[in-house]
Amino acid sequence: MVAENIRVLCVDDHPLVRKGIAAILESEPGIVLAGEAANARDAILLFRELRPDVTLMDLRLPDRPGTEAVQEIREEFPKARIIALTSYGGDQDIYRALDAGVRGYLLKEMVYSEVIRAIQIVHSGKRFIPQEVSQQLGDFFPEYALTPRESEVLRLVALGHANKEVGEILGTASGTVKTHVQSILAKLEAKDRTHAVTIALQRGILHLDSANVT
Repeated sequence: MVAENIRVLCVDDHPLVRKGIAAILESEPGIVLAGEAANARDAILLFRELRPDVTLMDLRLPDRPGTEAVQEIREEFPKARIIALTSYGGDQDIYRALDAGVRGYLLKEMVYSEVIRAIQIVHSGKRFIPQEVSQQLGDFFPEYALTPRESEVLRLVALGHANKEVGEILGTASGTVKTHVQSILAKLEAKDRTHAVTIALQRGILHLDSANVT
């Protein structure tokens, strides 16, 4: 009996990334590209239609975070096997993706060398966590993650706002903001506000795009 091909759905908003992955899969016997999507909405719709064996999901999509698409797919299809496909290597990025339900975590720089192995391992029912990623997880613990409010305070600090300005934006007292900042510094083991922002960017608590901290 001939084994069925592993059918893969590739979700990424960059056409060149999808084209590169398609070329890799085309040269691999036993794996076929079932479909492509450029945003979370289409990814969810295509998953329902195609029911792929493995999905490669970019975490940064134009309409919604990839983690939200993963969660929505997994709520409807609990056995969905999804691999995070991302340039984010911070421990908090990894924890968010794992919490959403991904079965693998593949950095885009590893695609050409690891994507086939990742697909095969996840399709077999196992997790795929490369050494570079697991090392990040080993350095930190999720219980030390910032609260949503602390993350928002730090985002505003990163944009250059003083405590009083942060308080005005969030509708809270500057003293409360100061308490949040002190907690942030302690959790991140940061020397000062600037150091805290640097650590947060490295760990994926904050992200820098072309114009703003997100």
